[in-house]
Amino acid sequence: MSWSDERVELLKKMWGEGQSASQIAKELGGVTRNAVIGKVHRLGLSNRSGSGGSDSSKAKPAAKAKPAARAKASKAEPKTETTKEAAPATPVSRVKAIIPAGQPLPPQPSANEIDPEALAKVNEIEKKAKKLSLMELTERTCKWPVGDPATPDFWFCGLPVQSGKPYCEAHVGVAFQPMSSRRDRRR
Repeated sequence: MSWSDERVELLKKMWGEGQSASQIAKELGGVTRNAVIGKVHRLGLSNRSGSGGSDSSKAKPAAKAKPAARAKASKAEPKTETTKEAAPATPVSRVKAIIPAGQPLPPQPSANEIDPEALAKVNEIEKKAKKLSLMELTERTCKWPVGDPATPDFWFCGLPVQSGKPYCEAHVGVAFQPMSSRRDRRR
């Protein structure tokens, strides 16, 4: 089944009348309720949060009033129409963006949040690190990543791990800090 122009127009008309996706699918034939919902979403039609749409006899009288109400609203209060359309876009902005490989990473914890002694120890240890690739890691090697994974310079520490931890002693000192010391540094 393909979405011909006629079928799309019928979908738009029925959706505007307040009919449910199931009713529209039944009327169109050859499509599922979910296909109708997907097409409505791709077309950017409103979500009609106010209409019930379950009873077709209730939906049709409301459909006659809707175009007239829309025309009046657009002439009298253009801001109201814009506000309704802008409201659904708000939750989308809260979604975290996926950062493609090779792009700068988001801000990492600043140096003042990490114990300076632990940081100095890490710098010394990383000079002695085995610089393993992902395929060379075992349960006994430190899995602390160093560098940007999108570059060829990326590697893992590879030194022997501290018992029960995924990192060597130096990286454990950075990764697992006591809660009280972190609180003290923030004040």
